[in-house]
Amino acid sequence: MRWAVESSDLLRQAILAQANNRSSPGQMAFLVVIGIIVLVGLLFLFFFVRYFKLWLRAFVTRARISPLAIVVMGLRKVNPTAIVDAKISAVQAGLQEISTAAMEAHFLAGGNLQRCIRALIAAHRARISLDWDTAAAIDLAGRDVLDAVRTSVDPKVIDCPDPRLGRSTLDGVAKNGIQLKARARVTVRTNLSQLIGGATEDTIIARVGEGIVSAIGSCQTHSEVLANPMLIARAVLEKGLDSQTAYEIVSIDIADIDVGDNVGARLQADQAEADVRVARAKAEQRRAEAVAKEQAMRALTQENRAKVVLAEAEIPKAMADAFKHGSLRLNGDGKH
Repeated sequence: MRWAVESSDLLRQAILAQANNRSSPGQMAFLVVIGIIVLVGLLFLFFFVRYFKLWLRAFVTRARISPLAIVVMGLRKVNPTAIVDAKISAVQAGLQEISTAAMEAHFLAGGNLQRCIRALIAAHRARISLDWDTAAAIDLAGRDVLDAVRTSVDPKVIDCPDPRLGRSTLDGVAKNGIQLKARARVTVRTNLSQLIGGATEDTIIARVGEGIVSAIGSCQTHSEVLANPMLIARAVLEKGLDSQTAYEIVSIDIADIDVGDNVGARLQADQAEADVRVARAKAEQRRAEAVAKEQAMRALTQENRAKVVLAEAEIPKAMADAFKHGSLRLNGDGKH
């Protein structure tokens, strides 16, 4: 940079010498403009020398990034190396439609530029429809767009129920009352069009679990399910459980199914015991009512007996009153 400083000093000395020679105002303005142009050129040359290797890489790989664009990236606090590397990767993979301005905007927005480019390259190789705007939106939404593309190419398997939740089986009861304990494995792939705003795999697990329990409950006997477990899988798939989710269900496989308790018989026994308790309670109620009624009748009998005794006590008095008033006389035969 010594030659640049020396050139600036010479230019300043020439301007001072011209000013000392009492040049005209027009000549002074011309010299000032020339000086500004020279300074801007020197500044551009400084940045160009700094990013020359980077521009040379872009030029050799036909990334179509001009030296001025690289210099402007540095002035806007954009990492030129990241932009050039991403552009080179995209061009070498055949993705010519991604503009440098779009990459800069995504970088300034805080997105992972390299991950987006790698995801687009993977989708392009796998012939999956994914454009730059969708990939950038998925990345800015906090989702791993590269993992989403990989899951679209290579579907993953989800255990249902999730062992992390503390349950190992899905328990359903057939119409004959026999409990069945099932475990399923759900194969899913990413639905890129619904990745933004779509439900996660927890929703898939919950929906599949609900569908399996419902399918078991709709069977007449547990033997039907044991003979053909695919009845459950078909019934679940027909419900469209992957609607409004970020995944598409490829298949549902019943990994294991066991016979549990006879829930129907247990419920009937519990109901019978409850009925016995109710009958006993009603019988006890009737016995108590009978005892109470018996006590009431005994009390009534005692009351009537008391009335009879009182009535018998009135007979001698009545006879005495009759003798007194002469209404009670003896007949000739000795009778009253």
